[in-house]
Amino acid sequence: MTIIKVINRTNPDCVPLRVTHCVSFGSRLRGLMFKKKLNDTEAILIDEGQNSRLNTAIHMFFMNFDIAAIWIDQQQNVVDCQLARKWRPYYAPRNPARYILEANPNQLTNFHIGDRLEFLHAEA
Repeated sequence: MTIIKVINRTNPDCVPLRVTHCVSFGSRLRGLMFKKKLNDTEAILIDEGQNSRLNTAIHMFFMNFDIAAIWIDQQQNVVDCQLARKWRPYYAPRNPARYILEANPNQLTNFHIGDRLEFLHAEA
């Protein structure tokens, strides 16, 4: 897992997020399960490798809090945003996505369908 910066190029007032980029099977599977809380600026970016609706569906079992689920395609465009509530069985994007940004629910106001994002390597 590496730390990257997610910048919303469509909304320049949005503060860039420092997120954990989850690429390995284990990190993608675990996601935020069993975590006690999520700070306002804390997030993870789950990378499924290619656009898909099925592979980017999420569940909220074993979650202690709600999250902002933001689905992003291979071109780094937001394709869906939803408030995912804890212990719910299933959320899937409206359109195929490669990435799922899982963030504090307060972040939902900063992302909209069609927004263009940029991922940069974060400095330590």
